[in-house]
Amino acid sequence: MQTLLNYEIKDMFLAEQGKKNIEWAQKDMPVLNSIKERFKKEKPFEGLRLTASVHVTKETAALCIALKEGGADAVLAASNPLSTQDDVAAALVKYYGIPVYAVAGEDSATYHRHIDCVLNHKPNLVIDDGCDLVATIHSKKRELLPGIIGSCEETTTGIIRLKAMEKEGKLEFPALGVNNSLTKHLFDNRYGTGQSALDGIIRATNILLAGKTFVVCGYGWCSRGAAAKARGMGANVIVTEVDPLKALEAVMDGFRVMPIAEAALIGDIFLSITGDINVISTENMLNMKSGAFVANAGHFDVEVDVNGLKKHTVEYRNIRPNLDEWVLDNGKSIYVLAQGRLVNLVCAEGHPASVMDMSFANQALGMEFIVKNKGKLENKLYTLPHSVDLEIASLKLKSMGIKIDTLTPEQERYLNTWSEGT
Repeated sequence: MQTLLNYEIKDMFLAEQGKKNIEWAQKDMPVLNSIKERFKKEKPFEGLRLTASVHVTKETAALCIALKEGGADAVLAASNPLSTQDDVAAALVKYYGIPVYAVAGEDSATYHRHIDCVLNHKPNLVIDDGCDLVATIHSKKRELLPGIIGSCEETTTGIIRLKAMEKEGKLEFPALGVNNSLTKHLFDNRYGTGQSALDGIIRATNILLAGKTFVVCGYGWCSRGAAAKARGMGANVIVTEVDPLKALEAVMDGFRVMPIAEAALIGDIFLSITGDINVISTENMLNMKSGAFVANAGHFDVEVDVNGLKKHTVEYRNIRPNLDEWVLDNGKSIYVLAQGRLVNLVCAEGHPASVMDMSFANQALGMEFIVKNKGKLENKLYTLPHSVDLEIASLKLKSMGIKIDTLTPEQERYLNTWSEGT
């Protein structure tokens, strides 16, 4: 591990490959690229310090580069100990002048130290993925609060935490929930997580999904994407839920729905994507078939009760990268992927750049929205205006060479009147 005063990465010699990977992602991110070109000219973040805690991947690198082009003095830490792409971290430091504190496989103590390091940057703006930066500022770094204009949050888990802070009156600066934007969760969550979660499972195990019973815990946008992709590959999909409306939707979409306790008895592969804790409990895993695979695609490693499983483990061994066999005291073996962490980023490369293009366009425009509205926003959770969603969708369609209709004046008038009827 290479350590200097202003960054901490694994190996600077990886930078050339990282640069190639960043450029490869940028080729498939036309919306963010167009925003970056505007930012270059307008410099909306000139003189502002920005601290980000995100997955250090080639796609998030493209976002950080766009923000720096807009004038931001940016630093970056990982938002997950296992998701860092070390070559990308090196490239950001060497070729783009962005200090990075992230090493793939870092332990929990190092992860939290890196959070402290980037907060020493004394940010005016914060980009978070999971709310660890915001939570740390509010609990341990309160001296930073007066200098912060606002934050953007990328993922469902972080928004859950921000809502709790707002409800308790503990949120002390405005926050923008990017995951609530339609061009984020309808696409990134459904198509991005749907594809990348299965990609991670297949890379880690090299098993055939066709004919397997695939259990998806939850039926939010991420989960429904994974369920659809698994069905498309020939798996028999079961959905577990606690929300009656989402459970009903899963039934109407053609999936079997049942409690996790029942699904545990018949599933071959389990994937939890909910944002909650102990969704797959120790008892559930003890009741699974010997040889079942268990994975998580929620942000934090709390959805699968790995700690509880340790108490029933008589033997533990690594089979292949990111795939561990747990031999239990009931004679069964359970295979846990990625140590219970994000399977799509630990075992694969995360979402394809083309879908992150829209998510990070939201992040970039969200940062601009916070700066433009400095002093006008309350200390609560916001969503970007719907007009921004429409702008991003239009830019994406244009980049794909797709044209759509526009309303005629007559149609506009009809939609805005109440007097015409049968």
